[in-house]
Order: sequence, then structure tokens, then C-alpha cells
Amino acid sequence: MAAQTEIRPLVVKITAGAEAPERCSQGFTVAAAAVSVGAQVSVWLTGEAVWLAVPGRAAAFTLAHAAPLDTVLELLLLSGRVTVCTQCAARRELSQEDLLAGVVVAGSASYVEEILGERTQAVVY
Repeated sequence: MAAQTEIRPLVVKITAGAEAPERCSQGFTVAAAAVSVGAQVSVWLTGEAVWLAVPGRAAAFTLAHAAPLDTVLELLLLSGRVTVCTQCAARRELSQEDLLAGVVVAGSASYVEEILGERTQAVVY
């Protein structure tokens, strides 16, 4: 790997929840790994993944050989940014008050602004 003077920001969009546990877990794992190497990380939860921002939901998520999702989410809230899609939350009748402290609700314009940032890398799971 070529040496870099600065790690690029990373935006991870997670579209799957408990219905696709491996894909969901992989998105969180990649985000946590990026935080661990010093990247500025922003995680966007869309679709069924928005449920994981509701208190207790991440703790109930289990996948063999994967880090506990509630622990990973806590790390991301401390070291990065976690955003829930406005429309996805509304479709599930969730409001800001229903979500974990530190989780932000924002729309597609905010997402587009983030992913078009200079040198930003975006991935979708």
C-alpha cells in the first residue's frame, strides 16, 4: 500500500438490518476499522438499518464471529458520526426522540454533500 500523508474521510451507507445480518455487520465492521486507523467516519443508516439506531435494537442483533453491534455503534457515536435517513425514519414512524443519543436525522441533500466532499470515499452495504 502506498504511503499517504492523510487518510481520506469515509462515508459508509448501511442499507440492511437484521434481515441481512452479514451485510449489515460488514458495514459496521468497515466503519469501525476505519475509525481505528484514524479516518473521519460518517455512517448513514437507511432502510431496515435505521432500526439499529433505536435503543436496545443493536444489542439484540447477533451474528456469529462478529463484534457485538451495540459496542461497534457506541464506538462510532464516540469517534464518528451516525445519521439516520429522514424518509426511512418517517416510513417507520420514528422521530429523533426515538433514536439513540448522538444519532442525527438528515436527508439526501446532506448525504450528497458528504459524499461529494473532497477526497471522500463512500461505500454502500
